[in-house]
Amino acid sequence: MAVTVSLVALFGLVLFFLFRSHSLSAGSAFTAGGFGFFLASTGAAEPINQLVAAFVDAIPVL
Repeated sequence: MAVTVSLVALFGLVLFFLFRSHSLSAGSAFTAGGFGFFLASTGAAEPINQLVAAFVDAIPVL
């Protein structure tokens, strides 16, 4: 678990700086994929899924 959380932090930090510097390339796609993969295996996966589901359910109401 500790390794997964540190990888999520590392991928998140790298992805943040790639987006900030507008360096969007194959490397940033790999970083985003890795971030999502490792984030899905943490405790944050369920609240994120619930948030996305609530957002999708709210779209028709708008």
